[in-house]
Amino acid sequence: MAAVKQKSLNLKKIFTFIILPLCVLVFILIRLIGNSSPTDLQTVLQNLPKEITDSISSASNSKNQYNEDMMNKFKELSEQLMEQNIRQQALLEAQRHQLESKINDLKQLPETATLREKLTWVYGYELTKKFPAYIWQTWNEDIEKNEELNMFHQNWINKNPGFVLEVINDDIMSLLVYHYYNSVPEVIEAFDSLPTAMLKADFFRFLILYVKGGVFADIDTNPLQPVPNWIPENVSPKEIGILIGIEVDFKTPEWKGKYNRRLQFGTSIIQAKPKHPVIREIIAKITETTLLKKQYKVDDLSIKDDLSIMNWTGIGTFTDVVMAYFNDYIQSGVDAKITWRDFHDLTLPKLVGDILVAPIVSFNSPPVESISNNDEYKALYFVQHKGMKTWKTAMPEDSNNKAF
Repeated sequence: MAAVKQKSLNLKKIFTFIILPLCVLVFILIRLIGNSSPTDLQTVLQNLPKEITDSISSASNSKNQYNEDMMNKFKELSEQLMEQNIRQQALLEAQRHQLESKINDLKQLPETATLREKLTWVYGYELTKKFPAYIWQTWNEDIEKNEELNMFHQNWINKNPGFVLEVINDDIMSLLVYHYYNSVPEVIEAFDSLPTAMLKADFFRFLILYVKGGVFADIDTNPLQPVPNWIPENVSPKEIGILIGIEVDFKTPEWKGKYNRRLQFGTSIIQAKPKHPVIREIIAKITETTLLKKQYKVDDLSIKDDLSIMNWTGIGTFTDVVMAYFNDYIQSGVDAKITWRDFHDLTLPKLVGDILVAPIVSFNSPPVESISNNDEYKALYFVQHKGMKTWKTAMPEDSNNKAF
């Protein structure tokens, strides 16, 4: 009985000293929360015992630190995944190129394929690609031994940082032709059959531009402006497949007997994207002409004659090919009849289809020292062409070396 009484007494004490005060405290807090403003709540929190506020602050700081650590880990993981994705994409792209190369190697051309079909099969043209940063020249001797040519050579390098300048001699020229045109034996046969080194150099400029693109520049040319400056600001490089200049533009009949055409496009400077149809066609024309001469054993005794050269590997044939391209709507997209008159007395670069034609002064500029600041054409002076015609001193070749 005493034990029961003692237990009842203890319950009363617990209720009186613990449960009842706790209920009162809860009631007060509810009233405060329900009726007080944020300022009142802040005051209440400030009046809480220091141990409680420190505990709340510590918990808040711990949570913030935890969130920050989690964000840092998430960021680090994201960066790792991004890097891994970039590496995988690069690997897949490399594998794709390898696969395409192997597929192309496995392709077999029909035995009846024409020369142009073979050239197109091996290489395809893409207009929107960038102009490759190559500058090609041909020369056999040590260029440093010629002070003027060496100065021109250094100017090409200094004015075009980031470009690769290659000066190709006859031996390297032949190796490159065999390498790049091994699947088009007609081209190799034509190249080997050309009777002079000059004709081969003429042919090579088109062969290397078709495969690699870039700029071909005669060794006796001196750049006055960097290559990127040749394209006007109002023309996008993505619209251009080839850039050429006018070399001959006569106003009177005096051109007859000196040139093949009254207006002719030059070949001393050509900028082209790889596999351009115009370059493909000039390669086909030169190949066909050369093999025809070889077939009928034509001993062309006039290979030192300008007109003969221009009609074989030079600007005469090149001009005819360009004009035919302009007037082929399917290839050029030009729906108007184009003649030499469209380029006569040209004073500004003119875009026709995807060919940008520069005025005659652009690639036949006067020497830099003779150009005054108030010259109206100064902005259009791109390249000085010395016109040394060094090829004439090297002909005719020894008869034992002639292919015909």
